[in-house]
Amino acid sequence: MLGVAVRERLGVVQAYRFALDLTPRQERAVLAHAGAARVAHNWALARVKTVMDQRAAERSYGIPDEQLTPTVGWSLPALRRAWNQAKADVAPWWAECSKEAFNTGLDALARALTNWSDSSTGKRAGRRVGFPRFKSRRRSTPSVRFTTGAIRVEPDRRHVVLPRLGRLKLHESARKLARRLEAGTARVLSATVRRDGGRWFVAFCVDVDRAARTPHQPQVVVGMDLGVKHLAVLSTGEMEPNPRHLDAAARRMRRLARRASRRVGPDRRTGRRASKRWERARVRLGRAHARVGNLRRDGLHKLTSRLAREYGTLVVEDLNVAGMLANRRLARSIADAGFAELRRQLAYKTGEEWRAAGGRPVVSVLENLLGLRRGENQTRPVRAHLHLHHVRPRPGPGPQRRTEPGRAGGHRRREWLGDAKRTWSRP
Repeated sequence: MLGVAVRERLGVVQAYRFALDLTPRQERAVLAHAGAARVAHNWALARVKTVMDQRAAERSYGIPDEQLTPTVGWSLPALRRAWNQAKADVAPWWAECSKEAFNTGLDALARALTNWSDSSTGKRAGRRVGFPRFKSRRRSTPSVRFTTGAIRVEPDRRHVVLPRLGRLKLHESARKLARRLEAGTARVLSATVRRDGGRWFVAFCVDVDRAARTPHQPQVVVGMDLGVKHLAVLSTGEMEPNPRHLDAAARRMRRLARRASRRVGPDRRTGRRASKRWERARVRLGRAHARVGNLRRDGLHKLTSRLAREYGTLVVEDLNVAGMLANRRLARSIADAGFAELRRQLAYKTGEEWRAAGGRPVVSVLENLLGLRRGENQTRPVRAHLHLHHVRPRPGPGPQRRTEPGRAGGHRRREWLGDAKRTWSRP
């Protein structure tokens, strides 16, 4: 019998995001707080960068390290202490905004500097992280985060209260969050106001105490093949169509892009400012892009939630999406499908977190799901050639490789004996 078995209760951090219906006065207040965060970020970055440049210049003159200009700390407490000492001179209007606005910019800079330092020293894996850059009014996304003060949902569930901003109206009901808060099974950690696609949103980061649920078929292992023709093909024979939201909206987006290109835009070389008509055209184009992204995320959330509720173990291809995007003929379709987002959602919805290369649950499957080596279509190998009981951990420190001759120049192409698959299983 299908059912959901309730196990022990788990404390998880969950986000609730709602669209805001701001008045012009409230929007100006939110923009002022976002501007305050940007000012604090740029001031602290200039302070750190000045000291680093000074020390580099002194080293070039042969000055010993013990005689160099003292370093400045870039942790959040150190940046906050320095800002409190200088804010009266840097921003005489600081009392008009909440202290959380300045803390938002300083916290973002502290995280960015830590990531840059860890990446430079090898502590952080992955792609190289660059040095933080200054934020401009036009290129940065307005955002402010509140962690203290009056943060609550009103009893009518149509309004929220934030520090210094007051009572803000929502476009939708916040009953899902309000019910948990009233029952005492949730605690608000922070609230972030952010503009995305021309609209304002508030996201509540909540510590939720909820019951762990087992899937309907906990013993079933299902393989999933990702593709462009079909977004996902399961080993059970089920095929999830690819909605291709970007192709459906391409005509409208091209028209909006042409309209924006015919307006008088900004020119950094001459200092020309953008016209009001260009700003409106840019906002319309941004809303069109945001709608496509929302439709894509909505479809992926519905698919991954259904799979996480239904099956106990999911085996998915460990695709190199960044490398696949280098193919100019398929890059647009691959980006529109959202392979990486689908795997990310599966990872957190099944309770597994990404781990380092040596410890993550990667297995080697002897069958190629895509069937590209055999010249087969996308669906046949999943239904006929995939035997998930043959899935086993990769032997040794790495997979064996074989080479086969190339087509020209004597080059040889490396090929994996088995495709790397990522497995998610309920604890």
